[in-house]
Amino acid sequence: QVQLVESGGGLVQAGGSLRLSCTASGRTFSSYAMGWFRQAPGKEREFVAAISWSGGMTYYADSGKGRFTINRDNAKNMVYLQMNSLTPEDTAVYSCFAGGKFSSGRYYGPCDFWGQGTQVTVSS
Repeated sequence: QVQLVESGGGLVQAGGSLRLSCTASGRTFSSYAMGWFRQAPGKEREFVAAISWSGGMTYYADSGKGRFTINRDNAKNMVYLQMNSLTPEDTAVYSCFAGGKFSSGRYYGPCDFWGQGTQVTVSS
């Protein structure tokens, strides 16, 4: 069992940056691929980024390539999402997840565990 708690969301102006954090509890944290989804009001949930259990592989949705960076610290049971050059289109609730796998350089679900999410609002 893995419990996930996100933090770091908030209000930021377009062009700004935010760093989201996900704190995981559970002794098997380091064995899971981790990542982030987001969901904007009235829209479906959207994959953002994932990182392998070792941190050696990452995978991003096209919307975040070149702007977002995912990393993890297994010693601290933490996963981070650095978001730069934010636009109003990035406004959403961002949720951390655990589970899935990497194959041939791509990430595949399904996810096993989800956090409650943290709100990110980007003003124009």
